[in-house]
Amino acid sequence: MAFQILLNVIIAVTWMFLSVSFKPTTFIVGYLLGLFMLFLLRKSFSSRFYLDQVWAVIKLIILFFKELTLSNISVLLLIIKPKMQIRPAIFAMPTVLEKDWEITLLSSLITLTPGTMVIAISDDNKTLYIHTLDLDDVDEAIDSIRDTFEKAILEVSRS
Repeated sequence: MAFQILLNVIIAVTWMFLSVSFKPTTFIVGYLLGLFMLFLLRKSFSSRFYLDQVWAVIKLIILFFKELTLSNISVLLLIIKPKMQIRPAIFAMPTVLEKDWEITLLSSLITLTPGTMVIAISDDNKTLYIHTLDLDDVDEAIDSIRDTFEKAILEVSRS
């Protein structure tokens, strides 16, 4: 990814020198031309096209803010009830993530979402122990995390 971005900037700067114009608009035109050329040559790179990864990061950020909003609303609804009927629980969630930064990101996203917190990670980094404020079904909670955060992190990190 970094190589493709650098190559795109080099193409944009080369375009500026060939155009003998050093305005920001010339750089943008050169960058877009370089982007188009890199898109046409994307099969010749060993990694995937870098805009795919940028788009996956944007989708992960949007997903986090969506989940943050929904969980804030659900926690708010729990605490404004006259009789608080919560079922706190701790459950183990196996993960398919392998890299340390992926597991750290997943743990952070879970912890930053109100009502849940990662309290421990197993020594082999294959299981997260999660505390939740209100739990109906363990399998449903695990599937929810897998279908949202874990899937989005895999999309960002896959080559």
